[in-house]
Amino acid sequence: MKKDLLSILDLSKEEILHLFEEAEYLRNLLRKGSAYQPLRGKTLGMLFRKPSNRTRLSFEVGMYQLGGHPIFISSQEVQPGQRESIEDVARVVSRYIDGIVIRTFDHDEIVKFAASATIPVINGLTDLLHPCQALSDYYTLWRKERKLEGLNLTYIGDGNNVCHSLILGAAKLGVNITVCTPPDYEPNEKIVEEGKKINPQLISFVPDPSEAVKKADVIYTDVWASMGKEAEKEKRKKIFRPYQVNASLLSRAKEDVLIMHCLPAHRGEEITDEVMDGKGSIVFEQAENRLHLQKAILVELMGVKCEE
Repeated sequence: MKKDLLSILDLSKEEILHLFEEAEYLRNLLRKGSAYQPLRGKTLGMLFRKPSNRTRLSFEVGMYQLGGHPIFISSQEVQPGQRESIEDVARVVSRYIDGIVIRTFDHDEIVKFAASATIPVINGLTDLLHPCQALSDYYTLWRKERKLEGLNLTYIGDGNNVCHSLILGAAKLGVNITVCTPPDYEPNEKIVEEGKKINPQLISFVPDPSEAVKKADVIYTDVWASMGKEAEKEKRKKIFRPYQVNASLLSRAKEDVLIMHCLPAHRGEEITDEVMDGKGSIVFEQAENRLHLQKAILVELMGVKCEE
């Protein structure tokens, strides 16, 4: 039976930790230069309505390293929901390829697609969720000590799709997440409710950045205006200025606090150069780990398990 990854809610805690172990196995094989191609003969489609750097590159390179073949599908040509229905596109591509990554705006579009597809569907980002990013982020933290329960993560900035997936991931993995956003820019209430259904004790909101970072083991930020919100950029710059992750804010946090950003970063806006390039930054580790974690997702969802 096919399995999709549309949200972190699609995975149990045990399945997430298994992905981390699998990603580590694949990372080590790559470091040793050992060829491992369990997806030889398989094809991954990539249907993107939004621009992408890390998501596209990591899935394409990952599929190639696993022996498979990635195909980029232009949404301008296929036009699901316009030229033909989303459901019909899903049924057709299911007869050609073995799995698909979709990066789009409306989350309902990927839900509809998955309901009609007979192949695994992976959420490469929607306006609501970004599960692959958050899973890679928690994998990055897991690699530090192999333990996530009790970790204190503070998210500062816009309550966007990355924030949503971090909340769901925290609830699944036992991470204490503190969310710090300006008024009216809080995360989606339904997402917060879903997280609190799993564990209400792990999710808290602190409006003052200086207070929010005091107990943080990790400080995480993202752009103030996500894709699709560019028209609000100047307005958001004024509102979010007090939420910048800079040296002054870090002076209120633990000396060994880690800094995360999912990229792309707008240096000088949500984060300063000295913080992003500082000793606590693991931003580029995050970026690299998109490759390893997503390879684990591909292996798991496309039906081939790593050998022990």
